[in-house]
Amino acid sequence: MRGWTRRRMLITTASAAPLISTVPTASTASAAGRPKRDGGPPGRSPGERAGRGDVASVLRALPGLRVVEERPGAESGDRFFVLGLRQRVDHTDPAAGTFEQRLTLLHTAVDRPMVLATTGYHAVLTPWRAEPTVLLGANQLQIEHRYFGTSRPATLDHTHLTIRQAADDHHRVVRLFRDLYPGSWISAGGSKGGMAAVYHRRFHPHDVDGTVAYGAPNNVDDRDDSAYVRFLDSVGSAEHREAVQGAQRRILLRRDEMVARYEGWAAGAGDTFRLVGSADKALEIAVVRAQFMFWQRAQAADLAALPGPDATSDELYDWLDRTTGLSLYADSTARNYIPYWYQCGTQLGYPEVPAPHLTGLLRYRDHTRPRTFVPRDIPMRFDSTAMPDIDRWVRRRGSRLLFVNGTMDPSVAEPFRPGGPDSRVLHVPGGNHSAKIENLPPADRAQARATLARWARCQGVF
Repeated sequence: MRGWTRRRMLITTASAAPLISTVPTASTASAAGRPKRDGGPPGRSPGERAGRGDVASVLRALPGLRVVEERPGAESGDRFFVLGLRQRVDHTDPAAGTFEQRLTLLHTAVDRPMVLATTGYHAVLTPWRAEPTVLLGANQLQIEHRYFGTSRPATLDHTHLTIRQAADDHHRVVRLFRDLYPGSWISAGGSKGGMAAVYHRRFHPHDVDGTVAYGAPNNVDDRDDSAYVRFLDSVGSAEHREAVQGAQRRILLRRDEMVARYEGWAAGAGDTFRLVGSADKALEIAVVRAQFMFWQRAQAADLAALPGPDATSDELYDWLDRTTGLSLYADSTARNYIPYWYQCGTQLGYPEVPAPHLTGLLRYRDHTRPRTFVPRDIPMRFDSTAMPDIDRWVRRRGSRLLFVNGTMDPSVAEPFRPGGPDSRVLHVPGGNHSAKIENLPPADRAQARATLARWARCQGVF
């Protein structure tokens, strides 16, 4: 999903319901007061042991942590570990059981800052660096979101897939690794990962020293999608908006031909459309979402390559695939994102943007509703209090939050508006869903870098 996740991952909005944690926050325990966890000699902290080159043995001694493997590919002097951490399914109820959550650790040095990163989806199991990790020369812990990838309980009770439970996952990771990495901590993520980082701060505001969220949506009221409608009615030029809508119409006017080609691809790949219902419905979903997803990733080359009125069926089909990722709606991929759509349908919300330019060409009413992508035997009930709670906290109390948004990105048509101290929103002119600090105008880029260095207590790093 662009930059932080895969280019074709799905966009989302999200929220969290306030619950009471039974675990004290990291901020309530001083470094001197934390219990020793490594079993080493008195006066020898995990950080000191790791600083002597023993990081692998220190990791193996952390309670509940399993070193799955150390993988090659990190830069010279760094080490990359794939880890498994035993987490509670329900952090308020030990009887609910546990699951192993996938983590990755990019270890640079114990005296460097730590970046707590997440995509909000599956973990990336090869060495990669989030932008703050690069800018700060930091270590990096990546957390796979619960219920994604391999981070799943043996019995999937989706009622525990909440923003609060995920925030408590992050909190436990911070508490576990604090002694090993006692310096400053920065959390970061893009899109759904940025949202997860913000929600972690909502419930555990003192776990980290600052948060950078890239292209993070803020769908406060799931019943009101007017901000997205206004955005899509004004983004880019009238010529380009009409070209996108024209391509959508022409694809549906050739529906039978397009569906046949889609079904042929699925048959060749051994794939099916049982979750969504049919290739016909999957194609319609992709077409309806194409407008939003085009502007999410649009760059100058994409604008120049928009199909014209004389585009062939091959050109139209290929454009739709590049824009929306047609494999997303076939079972082998769609089933991996059931947790995402469950979150959308219970807390996160999802924008349903009207498509009057497709009047008379649509056959399905639920094409962009989360229920379409979640099996019917999984109950879903939407919590309308979740996002407003997050929004109030960000507006009134959210401190040390930096939001980086692209001005061409419809995902942030409803942006976060932090009102707490030392927080700001910066915009990349013409930027899409992959906007980064390095894409900001020079003055804003310098400000963002200085803010990040101050939070990380790395003055003079740039």
